[in-house]
Amino acid sequence: MTATEGIFIDPQNKVRGEITVPGDKSISHRAALFGGMAQGDTHITNFLPGQDCLSTLACLQKLGVTWERHETEVWLQGQGVDNWVEPQDVLDVGNSGTTFRLLSGVLAGSPFASTLTGDESIRKRPMKRVTGPLMQMGARVLGRQDGNFAPLTIRGGNLAGRSFTTSVASAQVKSAILLAGLRANGETIVREPALSRDHTERMLRGFGVEVWSEGTQAKVIGGAQLKARDVSVPGDISSAAFFLVLGSLAKEGELLIREVGVNPTRTGILEVLQKMGADIQLENISEICGEPRADLRVKPSDLQGIEIGGDIIPRLIDEVPVIAVAACLAKGETVIRDASELRVKESDRIKTVVEGLKALGADIEELPDGMRIMGKPKLLGGRAQSHNDHRLAMAWAIAGLLSENGVSLEGIEAALVSFPGFFPLIEQVTRVL
Repeated sequence: MTATEGIFIDPQNKVRGEITVPGDKSISHRAALFGGMAQGDTHITNFLPGQDCLSTLACLQKLGVTWERHETEVWLQGQGVDNWVEPQDVLDVGNSGTTFRLLSGVLAGSPFASTLTGDESIRKRPMKRVTGPLMQMGARVLGRQDGNFAPLTIRGGNLAGRSFTTSVASAQVKSAILLAGLRANGETIVREPALSRDHTERMLRGFGVEVWSEGTQAKVIGGAQLKARDVSVPGDISSAAFFLVLGSLAKEGELLIREVGVNPTRTGILEVLQKMGADIQLENISEICGEPRADLRVKPSDLQGIEIGGDIIPRLIDEVPVIAVAACLAKGETVIRDASELRVKESDRIKTVVEGLKALGADIEELPDGMRIMGKPKLLGGRAQSHNDHRLAMAWAIAGLLSENGVSLEGIEAALVSFPGFFPLIEQVTRVL
């Protein structure tokens, strides 16, 4: 059965295995982009070869960056961002909001015109939170609804550093502004209402750029030059999250997930599951290329419903769909609040998660900024649709494994965006001998 025809997920109550998950998507994007901006050769290992990260490489190629890729290794021959060339074609980011927003920040400082677009989902996602600050710094941006929706044309150069206070905690917004600030006169400061993931700040330091950060504030000074380096990408905790939930709710077994990134701005999923009662242990903790990593061992446990909201939301925003699956099978009530950012993801993830889980038998209610879930002993199962959203496709697969009757899942090809080997790996850990 092909990906576009769908797949039936049979219920499974045992898991066992020692696995690795693909390289971190956020870090892979940044490693490729910064390697393309840097002077010298950058070698990336454990690069995520998902569609989103390949879109970043494709856009860099149109900007004159030379690179080679063999499976999960990438070699970039950087000539420095000042030697990027005006693209002869539109820069198509596919489904990648990270590519769109971070590249917009870099192109805001480039003295030529470039046009960015993406798939239907990207063209619906609001960009003014990025293009607004870039225009205030001096970039010229043309697009639908005054630069709020793609396609967008950016003519950059002659930027002036400024201080910004963002309305939401978003690593993509923060990163776009900081990257523009590297090519602006003076200093650029970004203050957030809560700390978003800090991969950009960590990796810029690794590429030789001074970044000052304290609390929810980060600052760069214009004129910095990136110097090439080797980058080792840890496993993506957002990908590991599906197996953490599966391992926690299975009836029998144990999973060990090797070399997962445990950056504190990304470990909200661990804190929430452990607060719910999950048996998850961190082993072999280390730090490579400025990013902490660890092996995660998870065993079955009884989960309890909890309240989730506030400053932890930016640290688990991508994991909410699979957290909602866990909440459906936990004892008692779980309430997720302060997550309105989910409405402008690949889908309106509040609406699609609630509708999807309700169709599978969950007791779930949509809230303006989240959802309320009353746990049950079992999800019945049924039919589910990914809505071309990779995290929904994988969350519904986990729901199917943990359901009574299984799930008929359409649109599994969406998982290729961030986890090309997801379904074979699921089959591996559930086919317990």
